[in-house]
Amino acid sequence: MNLVDILILSNGPGEVTTWVRPVVKALRDKLGNNRDEVRISVVLSPCPNASGKEAAIALSYPEVDRVQSAEHFWQFLLWGKTVENWDWSDRGIIIFLGGDQIFPVIIGKKLGYRTVVYAEWEARWHNFIDRFAVMNPQVSAKVSPKYADKFTVVGDIMLEAQKQLNNPQSPSPNPQAPIIGLLPGSKAAKLTQGVPLMLKIAEYIHSKRPEMKFVIPVAPTLDLETLASFADPQKNPFAETFQFSGASLVVSEPSSNYPVLQTSQGIYVELHQENPAYDLLSRCCICLTTVGANTAELGALGVPMLVLLPTQQLDAMRSWDGLPGLLANLPGLGSTFAKIINWLFLRRKGLLAWPNIWAKAEIVPEIVGKLQANDIGEMVIDLIDHPEKLEAMRNQLRQARGESGAAQKIAQIVSEEIGNWK
Repeated sequence: MNLVDILILSNGPGEVTTWVRPVVKALRDKLGNNRDEVRISVVLSPCPNASGKEAAIALSYPEVDRVQSAEHFWQFLLWGKTVENWDWSDRGIIIFLGGDQIFPVIIGKKLGYRTVVYAEWEARWHNFIDRFAVMNPQVSAKVSPKYADKFTVVGDIMLEAQKQLNNPQSPSPNPQAPIIGLLPGSKAAKLTQGVPLMLKIAEYIHSKRPEMKFVIPVAPTLDLETLASFADPQKNPFAETFQFSGASLVVSEPSSNYPVLQTSQGIYVELHQENPAYDLLSRCCICLTTVGANTAELGALGVPMLVLLPTQQLDAMRSWDGLPGLLANLPGLGSTFAKIINWLFLRRKGLLAWPNIWAKAEIVPEIVGKLQANDIGEMVIDLIDHPEKLEAMRNQLRQARGESGAAQKIAQIVSEEIGNWK
């Protein structure tokens, strides 16, 4: 068998951790681990949500042979040359797992490779792409019949998270050890507000329910010192907006096997760095999260959540995709653009959390506005005091998440496309 190159195009931290990971594993399971026969490369494109660690994360996957970071993408797109001058086989498949769908069209033409696009909500360039792996039938509903044979419904890649749990049915949390998960995000735009707000909420809940345990599954792109800096009022003046007095990082705490953030009121919040954190998340009775990939992972795991979008600082949210994200992050003018974009967004807000988008209904609460910790804390306590509400939310999440096995189906499509080479 001659060498086949598989080139994966991706971009942000959510895509690299929740899409690329299961797909490369499925590809190796399907196509084998002989690197003389199948070589897997990952090329990243710029993303406003990126932390700069995405390339290292992708390279840590044992199934991946080589990775190029986003800073070198435009050179590759325009000229077909990587910064390390990679060689390419004359046979190959491009798999699109994040970015702009025009990228596989351009790069596929340059390399002469067949193209497979994973499309969640919209599929473009039907006449130029060879195969589309779509999340649900709605994506292909309006496609011209002449392109219908290019489309295969594979389901949601995010659901591969569920398969990494020992129990495929997302166990109910242990009532003897109630855990509340705090997911403030991974980028400064979200952490600035999310960390002090969520820690203040934890303090309020603990004052009413001292038996509660709090955990933060730390994003793989975030180090503990950086996370802790957003809990320090001296480094993050925005903490005062939520009347949060601060917390400090304790790397070795005798009462815990994990590093903790210790608040000024003496509350310990454990910091878990295992990645992916699916087992931990599945043991949470409820999670507080921001908008983004976190909501998809929690939805796939069937974990109840409250989705928080504080608006005390309109220019703080700059992690939008596409042109809005680029404008909001421009030097100098970015703050002004961010305020305008977020003001327009709040006026026309639709559903934000991925489970709600899947279900086309608000099955997990989305709380937007000038949020106060005590109010959110009372909402959490009410849900915990009424476990039937949490169970109803779990059931709705399970119904909304659709079919699983997307990564394996994508690997099958790739195998078929390899077979189309003469």
